[in-house]
Amino acid sequence: MKEIIEVELKTHKIDFSKCETSLLATGHFSDAKGLDKLNAELNQKLGGAIEQVIKLGDFKGKAGTSAVVYGNDSIGAKRLLLVGLGEKKKATLDTVRKAAANAAKKSVELKAESLSLALHRALDGKLDLTAMGRAMAEGTYLGSYRYDEFVTESENGRLKSLNVEVIDSDKAKITKLNKGLASGIIIGKAQSYARTLTNRPANIINPEALAAEAKRVAKNTTGLACTVFDEKQMAAKGMGGVLAVGSGSASPPRFIVLKYTPAGKAAKGRPTIALVGKAITFDSGGISIKPADKMDEMKLDKTGGIAVLGTMKAAAELKLPLNILGIIPSAENLPSGTSYRPGDIITTFSGKTVEVLNTDAEGRMILCDGLAYAVKENCAVIIDIATLTGACKVALGKYMAGLMGNDEKLIKQLQTAAEESGEKVWPLPSGDEYAEEMKSKIADLKNTGSRWGGACNGAAFLRQFAGDAKWAHLDIAGVDLFESTTGYTTEGSSGFGVRLLTTYLMNIAK
Repeated sequence: MKEIIEVELKTHKIDFSKCETSLLATGHFSDAKGLDKLNAELNQKLGGAIEQVIKLGDFKGKAGTSAVVYGNDSIGAKRLLLVGLGEKKKATLDTVRKAAANAAKKSVELKAESLSLALHRALDGKLDLTAMGRAMAEGTYLGSYRYDEFVTESENGRLKSLNVEVIDSDKAKITKLNKGLASGIIIGKAQSYARTLTNRPANIINPEALAAEAKRVAKNTTGLACTVFDEKQMAAKGMGGVLAVGSGSASPPRFIVLKYTPAGKAAKGRPTIALVGKAITFDSGGISIKPADKMDEMKLDKTGGIAVLGTMKAAAELKLPLNILGIIPSAENLPSGTSYRPGDIITTFSGKTVEVLNTDAEGRMILCDGLAYAVKENCAVIIDIATLTGACKVALGKYMAGLMGNDEKLIKQLQTAAEESGEKVWPLPSGDEYAEEMKSKIADLKNTGSRWGGACNGAAFLRQFAGDAKWAHLDIAGVDLFESTTGYTTEGSSGFGVRLLTTYLMNIAK
């Protein structure tokens, strides 16, 4: 397997017009009355080329669009990339992030060896420079990412690396940008790592391979420790939910626990935060088998668990003063003579019993053991993340994750993190009326409710295993995948959750 594109990112104090680069990216708003100071200066040196592109209507500044203007002897850049920022009144950090992603994506397409970003200049004074530095870093990794590990031949090939710099002529601005860049690089790399791991097919990543990867990450990351329970250890502990789901596969299930402990006494006395992620390495639906169409995408059913792995990696590298537990129950859900069946009653790690009505409602069966484990470990806050229900995608489409929970403050904290990270969420209910739907007549619970409100029913089921902890649930079933190439990124795993959860943890650390 070949490596994904390596990105080197740094700041550089230099005059914009003197910067020698393959591609210099600047921003332009669709509702701008004229060119801003930087573009006006570059336009003059380019003999009015920028104004000409706009006048011809080839570039209107719409978000997600860009236009290339070729350089001359008056500037150091071989090409100037005008990146659309949309309407200025609507500009947010995600505008900057997506603009950087657009520029990085274009760089890869053009096989540009170097990219210089001056996108922050168009928003000078409107947004915090440190925050923009972080957003540009995250966007650079988002846009430059390509999943082609198994492509052995390519007509045109691609560059193995991309050198990116955020430039400004003002030393004070560079200092602020660099501060944000440092954290943005860690988060961007973690998200790319999560995308790669999630994109890998089930014949490469099964529960055992995922557990081995988690151990490797912990070994190479200061402050991280990893414990893995195999099927025998899970049986001894009574983790019936994970064992049931994994019972039909030749690849046995694993229960992965990552523990982050910061150096020194910075987190002494602070409560432990648990992140619980669903990692079904392939989901056929089990005996309640799915339709064949698009079943290949079910390799992405491990997105939640891998988002937790990526977040734990980022949190440790950021040296956050927090106690964090990352819990990743992992199984492969396949039909066979040993599979769990509709009608079975499973005793879970909490001691609660569950009547199985549909083996394709397997995510909640493994998550309930993960949640109960977090409760047993006295975690004060528990956040789970999972590609749980198709119903959530029906409700919210492919633009936002569903957010449910039992604590309003925690929900608001996650909403704030979503706004800052650009990974959007929308609150949905999961109260007692939905919990009633999940009661069984022959066990404590059943694993499916009625056809209505499926996302809310699923969350209400999980709520029964959160104990007295502050708990939130992220249903990412609609946002785990970029279905097609956009102006910002290519198709495949989105790595959703890494930016969101890391931002939440960074805010808590403050």
